Order: sequence, then structure tokens, then C-alpha cells
Amino acid sequence: MPEGTDVRTAEVDGRAVSVGHLDDHVTALEVLRSTGCTGPKDVCGGGVCGACTIQLDGTPVASCLLPAVALAGRTVTTVHGLSAAGPHPVQRAFAAADALQCGFCTPGFVTAAAAFVDRWRAEHGDVAPPRDAIGAALAGNLCRCGAYDAIHRAVAAACAGEHDDPAPLVGARHDAAPKVRGDAVYTADVRLDGMLEGVVVRATAPHLTDVALDLSVAAEMPDVVVAPMLAEGDPTVRFVGQVVAAVAAPTLDLAAQAAAMVAVLGAEAPATIGLDAAMAPDAALVFADRAARKGAFGGGEQQAIPARWHGNVRGPVRLGWRGGTAERRITRARSASDPLLVETTFETAGQVHTALEPHVAVADVRADGTVRLWASTQAVGDLARAVAARLEVPVGGVEVIAEHVGGGFGGKLSMTDEVVAACLLSRVAGCPVRVRWSRAEELSAAGYRPPTRSRISLLAAVDGSLAALRLDVESDGGTSIGASAAAQSLLLYGRTPRVVRDLDVVSHAAPGCAFRAPGGPPMAWALEQAVDEAAHRLGTDPLELRRRWDGNERRHALYDWAGALPAWRDRGPVGSSSGRLRRGIGAAMSSWMYFVDPGTEVTCEVRDGRVVVTCSTQDMGTGTRTVLANAAAAVLGIDPEDVDVEIGRSSPSHGPTSGGSRTAASVFPTTTAATEALRDEVVAVAAGELGLAEARPIDGGIAHRDGVVPWKEALAAAPGVRGAATRGADLARRVVPFGDSQAGRGLTGAVHLCEVEVDTRLGRTRVLRAWAGLAVGRVLAEGPARSQVEGALVQGIGYALFEERAVDPHTGAVVSASLEDYRIPGMADTPEIEVHFHTEGWEHVPGGGVGIGEVAAVGVAAAVGNAVHHATGWRPTVAPVTPARLLEGLGS
Repeated sequence: MPEGTDVRTAEVDGRAVSVGHLDDHVTALEVLRSTGCTGPKDVCGGGVCGACTIQLDGTPVASCLLPAVALAGRTVTTVHGLSAAGPHPVQRAFAAADALQCGFCTPGFVTAAAAFVDRWRAEHGDVAPPRDAIGAALAGNLCRCGAYDAIHRAVAAACAGEHDDPAPLVGARHDAAPKVRGDAVYTADVRLDGMLEGVVVRATAPHLTDVALDLSVAAEMPDVVVAPMLAEGDPTVRFVGQVVAAVAAPTLDLAAQAAAMVAVLGAEAPATIGLDAAMAPDAALVFADRAARKGAFGGGEQQAIPARWHGNVRGPVRLGWRGGTAERRITRARSASDPLLVETTFETAGQVHTALEPHVAVADVRADGTVRLWASTQAVGDLARAVAARLEVPVGGVEVIAEHVGGGFGGKLSMTDEVVAACLLSRVAGCPVRVRWSRAEELSAAGYRPPTRSRISLLAAVDGSLAALRLDVESDGGTSIGASAAAQSLLLYGRTPRVVRDLDVVSHAAPGCAFRAPGGPPMAWALEQAVDEAAHRLGTDPLELRRRWDGNERRHALYDWAGALPAWRDRGPVGSSSGRLRRGIGAAMSSWMYFVDPGTEVTCEVRDGRVVVTCSTQDMGTGTRTVLANAAAAVLGIDPEDVDVEIGRSSPSHGPTSGGSRTAASVFPTTTAATEALRDEVVAVAAGELGLAEARPIDGGIAHRDGVVPWKEALAAAPGVRGAATRGADLARRVVPFGDSQAGRGLTGAVHLCEVEVDTRLGRTRVLRAWAGLAVGRVLAEGPARSQVEGALVQGIGYALFEERAVDPHTGAVVSASLEDYRIPGMADTPEIEVHFHTEGWEHVPGGGVGIGEVAAVGVAAAVGNAVHHATGWRPTVAPVTPARLLEGLGS
């Protein structure tokens, strides 16, 4: 340490921060965030994710592992300090390349990337580094949204000096600037005066009956408040980690001490874990009677289809067309040992959402019964209604706020336990309370895509047609129901005779819940590999066979595009690659329903000379702000940067949930209509105020007899003018209601290709390149749309190769409860990605474009599985394709 260095303080972004008096267990991250430095994020606590990255004397380090006392006498630069004298080239590059989605990980990435770029340019000049050098430099940073390919492009461009020009910081995404600067405020960043810290008490046994809570010791501790959370009328614990009570105190340490004093009393009962155990005739029942079954958690986005229960099995829910014909054809083919009958069992592991912003809520329940709730949620409006019902207060008295949301992927759609705990504790305490899941809680009890076992029978005819299909899927969603993997196959391959059955198998484990394209990826893992196998047996190009069987004309243009790619056109026969490293390419197709929320309301207002668009929706990284700004800007012929967007609040109007790919198609045409109403009113008001004759709107302003008045001047003359619109239902047939939403006419389509390299010695599979073609109509926001597709590819690769929620087979306790044990893809796992949009076919939809988040995710893992088969000749049936499974399959 240089002579004269102050051993009591650190220089943080140019200001002195006291650290010399702190205990060794206090981390640098805790100190920085306590001083209002919200850029570094608290995510994993183990130095795995990089979200807390700071520069220490110019070197990137994980501040969650660094003792705060180690900062003494050092210079600390956070993401905030990088832009103290103007945005760093890396910040400009991230914004320009749209190298972000939800933005929660972005400050850490930017801070680490800035150190790499500065060092690279000092050593190599303005030259773009190779892709693997960038991947290695940022290997310590994770992005669950999967923005890695754009991050590669951004860092390469910054190294090449393409973003040195000190222009205003703008990007393809409307909220790029605050995210790359670290200024975006998430619920995890909210701190209110007098706020208590809350924790929950979780059950440590998988099955207890007649449960009673002894809260007396905790309740008598000074400054501690407690709240029971067992369901009234059902005093039963059904899984390890079930929330039974909540405790709040001025500090987390004190809250944790008080929680440890809560006694959970009950009779231990037998537990059943896993599909086979739960389906056994003598299995312990998870829900003993009809009344208990009503408390089963709905794991899908929509209400589960009614079905009968048989022990721990709910269903089957049987659907299809000409099911009897399908059964007879399959039975005859099986008896005749028909080689064109593909019959295989496929399995998938549980996949955890693990959004980097954890489930977190800050509740302020006032004495008058009104509630202000900050929550990391995908549904501000739905959550407000649910909280009002839970607390028995008027809906109008609850305001939910989610200015920015750090990812969700389906795991933040409902009123989850952290919200309930924060509200109950705040009501008791009479002050704000924050409850935030740890990463272990996030990985063990915050939801997951259920593991599945799928039995498929697919029969191709000699003439190459699809003769019959049967798909039975058993979903192990713990205490949840409503899985729909088999049902998703109804969206594919026209009206082929088929019968599909979904079975919910409940067990004493935490409940699963909706995950991006619920049911789609496990269905495609089975169906699309079976189709690939049928093509192999028929000696037919797999893409051409899909085209032949596919009745969705919107996808046919995608087969043309994919079939013309050199990587596909020039591929060799299955298993023709040899040697240790073998390459192959695989394809899969997918589809998704078109959803829209017809009750969506948007208001446009002139405020301080600017257009302000307001909607009660939220943006979890999907680009909703950008879609709203683009829609308004297009009507007026102005730059989207000249439009302000206010979302993330549950009042005062109705807005769509961010789920099911419904948001963009709901808000874009509504914003267009609201802005048109605003435009016409502004023309009328400004014409009177400015004395304009023959006034009419044009791009950029108001034309009149004597010239043109720019919108900036016209808006200044019309303060307070408003326009509003409601989406309304499509004027089309086949509209099916789904709660607040409806399924409209038409299905989206996608074709995915993945090229892999399989190391037959080590068992490692690497995706080298990936292509995604989507038929989704007009692209409403180019950058975020492309980023959504790239992120879906990354998550699908994780599903195929890495991600596996592991549980103790005796207790159901999750043993993959850290980001070291539950691996998600990183920079080095990300292939070069090409995205192609087919923009025709959705002209009947207002706005001309539909959602892409789900359809972009369904077929990715299956394409990887088919690529492994093409490379090796071995068909992977269990996902993920771990090295051990691959080597066993190859007979190594």
C-alpha cells in the first residue's frame, strides 16, 4: 500500500467511503449498497454470477466475496463511476448492440467488460478480439436472459473503437441508458425509511400433519414481529421448504435469529418423492381428499382442465382427433413390427427459472388499509387484485409498483410467498417490510419447469405421410397441477389422427410453475426427435418431411430459408462424422398460440411539451417500453427517444400480464390508437392556439396553409391534451377466452437449427452455431425482438445440455441450491446466432405483429438432440445430455 494511504477509507467512484471499522464478515457489496450504490447487484453470494462486479484499482473483482476492510486505501470503480465523465465506450456499445434484456446483470457485465476493453486496447490497439477471448474475459458473468451473443458483438465493437464518439447515450431499447449506467431501479434496490427486513420460516420435513406453530419465543424478542402463514383449515406440510411463518426485524441477522426460534410442531408422516414412487399403489397421498386437492397449486399459466384423481395421479386429460383411428393404426403397426413406427420414452429434468433478480417484495400496509407494494412481478395488475383479495381490502386501495423487473420467465406470474409475507408482516408491524429470497431459496422453492416422462408412438406411412400419433406425458410438478406438455403437440402437424394424454403426478416436493412456453420444450424434446427418427427411417430430409406434415403455411417460408442454409444443405448422412470431435446439425419446428388481452388500456398525454405514454403493464426485459415508444413515435413521425413511457404500476388502468407472448400484440395497436386520438386533438388545439389554417398532421408536425409547425412547438401549445384507447377483441373467428386474455386466429411458427460438436472422449457437447427462423408478422421492436430470440436459444441450450434440478430422493429437498451446482449457460456456451423473421401472414391482427417469447423457445432443445444424433448416430432420450449420459450412450 503506498505511503500515506488512508487505511480507514476507500475511494468509491471519486468519493470517500469509511470501511476501516468494519468486521471481517461484512462484504464490500454490503457496504457499497448501503451507501446507495445500487449498480452492483446481490445475486448469488458465491462469486459465480458476476452481477456484483466492481473494479478494484482497475481489476474486476466479485464484491460479494470481498471483505469490506480489503477496500481500505484502494480505488473502487463501479458502473456508476464508469460514466462519471461521460459514458464509457462499453456502455455505448452495449446500448447500441442491445446487449441486455432485463438489465439486472448489465452493471456487472459493463464493469467487467470495460476493464477488458481498456486493457485490450492498451495492448493491441483498436482491433476486435477473437470471440473466445471475449468469452474467457467475461466467463465470470452470467445473464439468465441470454443476451450473450449481443454482448460478444458489443465488446468486439468497443475494442475496435467504434463507440468512442461522445454522442448521446441511446440504443435500440428505450431503457438502455439507465440500465447500462446502473441507474435503473429494481424492487431489490428499494429501501424505505423505517423498513424492516423479513424472512420466512420453512418446513424442514417433507410431510407433517396436524401442524401447529409456536411463535411465542420469537414474538417476545425486542423489535421482532411475526405472522403465521399456514393455510387456514389445512394444517399440513407437504414439502421441504414450505413456508409456514414469517418474521421481521430491523436487521436480517436479527430476523434470522428470531425465525430460528419458531417451533413447527406436527406428526411426521410418510412422504413420496418422484414419478415412480408417487404412482405406486401404496404411495403416501399428497392430497388426502377432495377438499385438500382444491389447494393444489396451479402450475400452468391458465386454470387447469378438470380431471379425475387416482391417488397421486390427476388425469389423464385426454385430447386429440380421431383418437380411435390413431390407436388402431398404432396397434396394428406394433403387431406387424412396422419399421416406420417410432416408439420411444423420453425424459426431461426440472429446469429452474432462476431470474437474477430474486423474488422480492417491499410492502407498506398503511393504517387506513391502503397498500403500496413494490414487487418483482410479471403482472402488476393481477398481483394488485390478488393482494386485495388476500388482505380483504378494496382493489383500488392496492398499488403495485415494478419500475424495472430483473427477469421472470413465468416464475413471477402469481402472488408468491414473499409478497404474502411482506404484506402480513407490514400490517402487523405498521411499517414497511422487505422480504427477499436468497439464491438457495430461489433455486429450491421458487418454482421450476416440472420434470417429465413422455411415451411417444409416431407412425409414418410408406408414402411418407403421418398416419398416427400418440403421446402420453407424466409431469412431476411436486404439489402443483396443470401441466400441459402433451396438449402442446396439438399445435403441430395439422389434423393427423392422434391421442394425447397429460398426467399430473403429485409428490411431496415444492410446486412447479409456468416456465417460458409451458409444456412446450419437453413436448418438443419427444415429438421433434421422433419426427427426426421417422425422417431417418424414411430416408427423407427432416426439413422436407416437416414441411410435408406441417399444415401451417406461415412456416413453409421458414423451411425454404432453413433448407437453403449452407450448413444444412451440405451436411452429411447421420453418423458420418468420425474421430474424437464429431459435428452434426439438427432441426426442430414449433408453434404457439396467438394471445392478446382485449381489455388493455393505453393513455397518451402531452406533459411539459412531450408525449407521455402510460399503461399498467411491466417490462421484464422483453422490450415492452420500446414497443410502446415505437408505436407512439410511428404515429407522429418522431424519434422514439422523444416519447416518455410510464409503466410498472397497477393503476389506474388495465394492462396485460407479461406472459404467454401476449404483451406486444396487446399494447402496440392500443398505443397506436391512443396516439392517433392524441394527435388529432393536438392538431385541433394547436391550430386554434397558433392560428393555423387548413391544419393537418404529417410526419414530424402539423402542416398548414403557410408551412409546417414541428410537433415540439405544437405540443407546447397543447398542454394536458390526452388520448386514450382500449385494445378490444380481434374481429376474427375462433376467438377462445383465457381469463383476461383470448387466443386469436392463427398460430405462430418457428424453425430452429443447431450445429454441435461432440467430444466423444470427454462427453462434452458444444453448440457451435444456431439459427432461428420465426413467422410472427411485423417486428414491433427490432432489437428487443432479436434479443428475445437469442435468449430463447441460450435457455434452450441450457435445457438440453446443462440444467438439472436435483433433489434428495428421500426428502425432496433440493440439492442443486447454488449457481455452482445448478449450471446455467455462460458466455463460452453461446454459439454464433442468426435470426430470421418472416413478417407476412398476420395482416388480420391489429398492428400486424404477434408475440415471440414462447415460440422462440419451444424447439431449441430438440434441435440440439437431433444434432447430437446426426453427429454420432446415438439418439439422446434424457435431457440434459450430460457427459456421463453421452458417454454411456456411445458405449464409451
